[in-house]
Amino acid sequence: MAKKRHGIADFAVYLAVRFIVLVLQSLPISWAYALGRSLAWLGYWLDRRHREVARQNLAAAFPGKFSPTELDHLVQAVYQHFGEMLVECLVLPRKLWPSTWRKFVALDDCAGLMARALLDRRPCLLLTAHYGNWELANYVLGLFGFRSWAIARPLDNPWLDRWVRRFRQRTGQKLLAKKGELERITALLQHRATVAMLVDQDAGPRGLFVPFFGRLASTHKSAALLAFEHGAVVLTAVVRRLGPLRYRVEIGDIFYPEQYQNGPRPHWELTRAFTASLEKLIRADIRQYFWLHRRWKHQPKRSALAVAEKALGVP
Repeated sequence: MAKKRHGIADFAVYLAVRFIVLVLQSLPISWAYALGRSLAWLGYWLDRRHREVARQNLAAAFPGKFSPTELDHLVQAVYQHFGEMLVECLVLPRKLWPSTWRKFVALDDCAGLMARALLDRRPCLLLTAHYGNWELANYVLGLFGFRSWAIARPLDNPWLDRWVRRFRQRTGQKLLAKKGELERITALLQHRATVAMLVDQDAGPRGLFVPFFGRLASTHKSAALLAFEHGAVVLTAVVRRLGPLRYRVEIGDIFYPEQYQNGPRPHWELTRAFTASLEKLIRADIRQYFWLHRRWKHQPKRSALAVAEKALGVP
């Protein structure tokens, strides 16, 4: 009986979300932004736990830089960014087409770097973070004609999961589950596919601890392991929001695993390198990063800390 009630609750949440989406999509864009900002403001005041996580993260990442009042304003700006991002995730698919993308997405001088990595005669790992509009990243990639697979955790609500999956795969992208699809990921990389990964979430006590905004952060090993096993090109990139309905694809760096294979800890060194590359991209506008996540939840044991300090040259 409890299982049935859970299913009914999932469906009710799904209907509520679809209703909000319908309202946002039917409004003039200025009204939709106002509603998105209102939802963000409501979230800021009601979601005390994540609000405090964001304040603590920012205070630790930028020690002494912001006053308590400035931190509050900065966290509000983070919430507002994601409220506006939500609106644009719902509106842009109706406007963004192969014939119109230049109105909404800028490539600047990154196009050559991106094409170089994606057209290489070897597999590619496209690494990004919860920054800007990461949902738009794979959407735009498919719009440009590049077929790729994105690794993402399925949503707990099966109704919402199916609906979000349809949006994510609308331009030909395919989704892979974080767990249980290692064989499929391996097969894709063996056939020189492009696989996209979000690599800025806490990986627990067994992750690789690399510097991120001045603190050691547990980072998943999978990207480095796959890069070395399959000789994959590693590309860091973000989709930064420039203004209303306007984004820019920004490339960080291109890494080749063979550059690190002779070091004492090649997987750690590669993970450290691409994490630093993403940090540099994030620093350009810290309001667009998902500071609400407990990125530094786990800290290394003494042995792992000693290894990291040795690699960093800490006496």
